[in-house]
Amino acid sequence: MVTNRLGESASPYLQQHAENPVEWWPWGPEPFAEAERRGVPVLLSVGYAACHWCHVMAHESFEDPDIARVMNERFVAIKVDREERPDVDAVYMDAVTAMTGQGGWPMTVFLTPDGQPFYAGTYFPPRSRGQMPGFTEVLIAVSETWRERADDVRKQAADVLGRIASLREQQPTGDVVPDEQDVQAALDALSRQYDFARGGFGSAPKFPPSMVLEFLVRRYARTGNPDALLLAEGTMRAMAGGGIYDQLGGGFARYSVDADWVVPHFEKMLYDNALLARVALHLGQVSGRELGRRVALETADFMLRDLLTAQGGFASALDADTEGEEGKYYVWTQKELLAELGEDGEWACNLLGVTDEGTFEHGSSTLQMRAAPDDPERWLRVRQKLLAARAERTPPARDDKVVAVWNGLAISALAEIGMVHDRPDLVDAARRCGELLWRVHWTGDHLLRVSRDGVAGQARGVLEDYAGVAEGWLTLFQVTGEVEWYERALRLLDVALSSFAGGNGTFFDTAADAESLVRRPQEWTDNATPCGQSLLAGVALTAAAISGEPRYRSVVEGLLTAAKPYLGAAARFAGWWLAVTEAWIDGPREVAVVGPPGPARDALVKAAWSWPAPGRVVVVSDAPDERVGLLRDRVTDRARAWVCRDFRCELPTDDADVLRTQLGEVVRS
Repeated sequence: MVTNRLGESASPYLQQHAENPVEWWPWGPEPFAEAERRGVPVLLSVGYAACHWCHVMAHESFEDPDIARVMNERFVAIKVDREERPDVDAVYMDAVTAMTGQGGWPMTVFLTPDGQPFYAGTYFPPRSRGQMPGFTEVLIAVSETWRERADDVRKQAADVLGRIASLREQQPTGDVVPDEQDVQAALDALSRQYDFARGGFGSAPKFPPSMVLEFLVRRYARTGNPDALLLAEGTMRAMAGGGIYDQLGGGFARYSVDADWVVPHFEKMLYDNALLARVALHLGQVSGRELGRRVALETADFMLRDLLTAQGGFASALDADTEGEEGKYYVWTQKELLAELGEDGEWACNLLGVTDEGTFEHGSSTLQMRAAPDDPERWLRVRQKLLAARAERTPPARDDKVVAVWNGLAISALAEIGMVHDRPDLVDAARRCGELLWRVHWTGDHLLRVSRDGVAGQARGVLEDYAGVAEGWLTLFQVTGEVEWYERALRLLDVALSSFAGGNGTFFDTAADAESLVRRPQEWTDNATPCGQSLLAGVALTAAAISGEPRYRSVVEGLLTAAKPYLGAAARFAGWWLAVTEAWIDGPREVAVVGPPGPARDALVKAAWSWPAPGRVVVVSDAPDERVGLLRDRVTDRARAWVCRDFRCELPTDDADVLRTQLGEVVRS
């Protein structure tokens, strides 16, 4: 089979297009030089491996020889994996939004040979359909416009970039650090947008609001505000009981197409599950109920079972489609359940909401579990049978590239869940992943964003990669006590602070020496994951608490000050900012447990991890350690714990109950 230029790419998404009749180029200076030489525009197509509509457009258009011929004759075509190059994606998504009023993937952008966008859209059908223009017609119209009015097109492209720059320059920044009034206003705004009937925020489609949930749990942990717990627990219960949650294998799908969380878009992303597993852990701790513990452990088990790579990293995603059908791997008909389970079939159908009519396509159903099973042992037996039967199906494709930031988030989740629930296998998996990032992704002076099969790609890490990996390594230090993780994290953080610095205490998403694009991206809002700046604020606060270095705290102060306007104006898209602000207001609480290993120290460590005070850090050592600020001068003849916050420390204690009180544990009603 003849392949185009994508055949040597490390990206599974690009490799999916390697046998297209389109003469694709990977991103780089060469295709732009080729467009200049030929005097034709560039067609930029951006997507990702688990994107359903990306697959649809590929099958309908990019595999069509006639459409490919038009693309090859009239354009230089570039294919980009947005997960590999988030900087390219961000810059041109701004253009798509500016030109069309909305964005999404697949993203289709037409560029001048010097990279300036002048026309854009998302999915185009191959032929005109209703009000949607056909892709062939779009290609010909754009090509003819360029051929006849190239100067006008260049002027339009300059106008688009000017509008984007103007909007960016008008983005508000604060003048003081957010305070209690700001976070309460954000909670009030979220309460007004909360769906009290179905959980979550807004209407369909509904995305798991992982970062907002983390804020709500931290809000409750610090203040005992019952509204915060109500919103967090109601949302998690609704999601975990719906079809968006895999009732058999654990883990969440990307989003629900309906408001009731019944039918998901079936792709499973590493970042969603890393964030949701950790917030489920914290929710279980503050609520004292089984829901959070179960979801945290099941989701962690899903990550190890289905996403772990041979090298110890975690794959990016599982596809939504199997054998060309969305959701085929996950859905069941009533007939299938009855045949598979025998005498347990009717009971399982009732428990899992499987009916003859179905909730999905062709009479099939997503599995839901809106109430706890009345017979847990029977459910365990049924679940094991159905998992075994599902394993005989063709599984969805896996995008097995390892993305630095998402693996950093996975490390944090697995290490903390493993510590709290005494699962050393989860901690070991987190440690192995951390070693992969250090060995393969860190070059000695900069971070590489992706690897595959243990070999790093060329794409440089962006701000979120540095912050996410540093977060994971600092969590590993807290859980294992291995100081090399702390030293590696601070090294990474220091490179980020120098390489990504902007003005007035803010940071760009790309390094100063990174590839120059038509605009240097700088994101402020949290979307599917925390934006680079909010993630940096959180890890800098953790570093400040452990190290005692005031320069890290100054970074947090500058970032929170700049981000203050977003907290109230767009609370649903400022979840991580709000979570970090809760930690800032709380201190955060810094716990040093020092003394000889044994039951007494173990009891203090368990108490230190039992209550998720916002931003809480925990360090454990046999003796004082001058390398770590929080461990300096902790001289003791027995196991003791020190709790510090707001530049002052409580008296040391050897009593686990006293330690819990010092951590601010809320007395549950």
